[in-house]
Amino acid sequence: MDPLERAGSYISQIGDYKAFVPKKLPPTPELKIDIEMQELLSKADRALGRLDGSIQTLPNPDLFVFMYVRSEAVLSSQIEGTQSSLNDLLELEAEILDPERPNDVDEVLSYVRAMNKGLELLDELPLSVRLFKLIHNELMEGVRGCNKNPGELRAIQNWIGPEACTLKNATFVPPPPGQVQDLLGDLEIFLNDGGQRLPVLIMIGLAHAQFETIHPFLDGNGRIGRLLISFLLYQREVLQKPVLYISHYFKKNRQEYYDRLQAVRDHGHWEEWIKFFLRGVWFASQEATDTARKIVDLRETHRKLITDEFGRVAGNGMKVLERLYQRPIINAKIIKNITGVSYPAANALLAKFTEHGILIESTGRNRNRIFRYDEYIGLFN
Repeated sequence: MDPLERAGSYISQIGDYKAFVPKKLPPTPELKIDIEMQELLSKADRALGRLDGSIQTLPNPDLFVFMYVRSEAVLSSQIEGTQSSLNDLLELEAEILDPERPNDVDEVLSYVRAMNKGLELLDELPLSVRLFKLIHNELMEGVRGCNKNPGELRAIQNWIGPEACTLKNATFVPPPPGQVQDLLGDLEIFLNDGGQRLPVLIMIGLAHAQFETIHPFLDGNGRIGRLLISFLLYQREVLQKPVLYISHYFKKNRQEYYDRLQAVRDHGHWEEWIKFFLRGVWFASQEATDTARKIVDLRETHRKLITDEFGRVAGNGMKVLERLYQRPIINAKIIKNITGVSYPAANALLAKFTEHGILIESTGRNRNRIFRYDEYIGLFN
């Protein structure tokens, strides 16, 4: 077999262009798991184990998941060209109106919905073509690209390349639309059966690259492909909570990410891609573990500060602090609802939080003020 066709081959199409048709996974010849890959796999596995353990030390791991999903949504969407920040997303969810907020923040919010939808569906469905379609529909509904058949496999040829490029000079042309259903079906078999004998992280790395190569939708393929990584780690119970998100690593190494994927298609370089992917898992695990430790430290510091300095309102102060780990943007109305106190008492409690530097007022107004738990938000930026 020609080693250049190890991952698949470029097939001439009507219209004088070539589309890449990938071969089934796992690769043939088999992956060469050399000493370097073994070491990277071992490091990534250990880092994931530390992350899983550190999450269990958090008072409420679901609150960590809440923020981490949003951080991932921002980063994964930024890879696709959005400008919105984590702050923009949190303010939108807090129903704060800001005329200067980027218009594409709705795309980030749709990513959060798609992630949550996928996690719910994994309790009912295997990772499958049907699941991909349902998540894609959630991701694209009502945002840029919603006119490109959300939840439906593409029926026309797409391509990847610089702006204004054509099929003939594109960087990469995925398989013809008539083959997408069968190729995704083969990937589904690999995910649920054929990849079982491989180390789970290697299986996930292969699956992500294959999904991106198939490029089954007209838009949103990158985001769905990155969600696939998180879903597989959660489904395979590598992590008890979905807290490993690799988009920061891909964004930091964006060009290498694209180059490694293309080298698989052009030259069959699966080993180099898997090593790059394992480095990413290690990096993201280390990052998330460090964030979890900092959350524990921050929470204990502020709990002690409230106990020592808030006097008779310390009890209500603790209620507000715990709420901030779920929704780190707050106002007097929310505090009133949390604690049951009057508006003047809620404003007095806010004054305590700002006096001691826990909250920062973000509007500069005298009325309808908004407060941010900046230290906590900063851990995810």
